[in-house]
Amino acid sequence: MKRLFVACAVTAAFAAAAPATALAEDLAVVGSWSSLPLHNQFEKPFWEKTLPEASGGKINVNLTTHNEMGLGVGDVFRMLGDGVYDVAMTVGDYAVADAPELEGLDVPLLALDAETEKAAVDAARPMVEDIFETRFNSHVLAIAPYPPQVVFCNKPISGLADLKGLKIRASGRMTAKFLEALGAEGVNVSFSEVPGALQKGVVDCAVTGAGSGYSAGWWEVSSHLLTLPLGGWDPVVTAINKDKWDSLSAEDRDMISTLIKSKFEDPAWAAADGALVNDVACLTGKGECKSGEARSMVLVPASEADMATARKILETEVLPDWAGRAGKDWAERWNASVGKVVNVSIPTD
Repeated sequence: MKRLFVACAVTAAFAAAAPATALAEDLAVVGSWSSLPLHNQFEKPFWEKTLPEASGGKINVNLTTHNEMGLGVGDVFRMLGDGVYDVAMTVGDYAVADAPELEGLDVPLLALDAETEKAAVDAARPMVEDIFETRFNSHVLAIAPYPPQVVFCNKPISGLADLKGLKIRASGRMTAKFLEALGAEGVNVSFSEVPGALQKGVVDCAVTGAGSGYSAGWWEVSSHLLTLPLGGWDPVVTAINKDKWDSLSAEDRDMISTLIKSKFEDPAWAAADGALVNDVACLTGKGECKSGEARSMVLVPASEADMATARKILETEVLPDWAGRAGKDWAERWNASVGKVVNVSIPTD
């Protein structure tokens, strides 16, 4: 009943805002978090300006975001599949309750730079496309990165071992499994509620992108920054309802596919290259911050011992656990694609 109510409210909001056009194609688009750079620097300009202008007025876009509409993050792609709106974008991990195989898109700790992460995402893309068509009646248009997901703590820590026994907000199911294996407690807290949770002691630490944490002011309620990418990169999937996609002309489909790669996806990945260095500088004051005023969190670099411990947990516990949930066929597909890129193989026997 609640989902039906939300769907009706969203549909009504888009209908009220839709322009009165006779010949143009109208797209109702739901973006990712409105406060974060991915939306403001890439999503918003693409959907509100680039695409409408390139179409010469043939395509009109009504853009909002899931947080502005009050949507639960787990509902974003479900409602897209139902045709409540035409296009949606959010973190793939938000949809794993409906599609556990989708967790293979973003595995923690495998990519320490944007180039490796991009190669892993490219390898995973055929799997993601199949998942979205089957699970969400949708066609994948783009996959773009958030920054590496690091650890903000409101307690003094000096390395990975100090996370044992702490309550930590995880950024995805694999991250939660990793924390559990480490001896920490994974806590489910939404992104927008994290600052309050850190301040009140509901959680001791929280995992998110360094740039996202900087933009959202997490430095105000946390003191230490562990730069180990425990949460992967939280790739954001942009998809369009399959029925809507099929209804568009071949010309419009080609234009959208070409533009979203060259004017949205590629620039977002280019910006991710080296972003962690800037974001860490902004959070800690160590280095040059190009995004605004530098803060003064304590920098806790990942040691080689931390990396070795984390990688062992990933390969012996986290990935086999995912393979058990997703099934042997998906684990084998992952081994043959992403696994080859990152030189990891999940036992499937």
